[in-house]
Amino acid sequence: MENNFNFSSQKGVSILLAVLIMTVVLGMGLALNVFLVQQIRIMEDVGHSVAAFYAADSAIEAVSMAGTPTNISGTLPNGSSYKVFVKTGGQEDCPVELNYCIKAIGTYQATKRAIEIKY
Repeated sequence: MENNFNFSSQKGVSILLAVLIMTVVLGMGLALNVFLVQQIRIMEDVGHSVAAFYAADSAIEAVSMAGTPTNISGTLPNGSSYKVFVKTGGQEDCPVELNYCIKAIGTYQATKRAIEIKY
């Protein structure tokens, strides 16, 4: 019985298989990395949004505690800032039957959030 199997034709198959498996694993790792980086950026943006919202909320609270609401702006210790715009009843978009329309815009980094109250 004669064996015609030639071992020299099988050289490099295991290396090729290893390279293919490593390429697939590397591709999966890179895809996971891209996904996680996007999620981290989204979470940072949510944090900035919350800080901007609370800056606007603080401004509304400060203006509503004053006797007569006025336009103000300022900066909070965390680096966020706010601007408040007050209109009396009958001005522009503020109906006559209301006393005041107050809009506060809070800013943190590049994120802005606004709160508007009418009373």
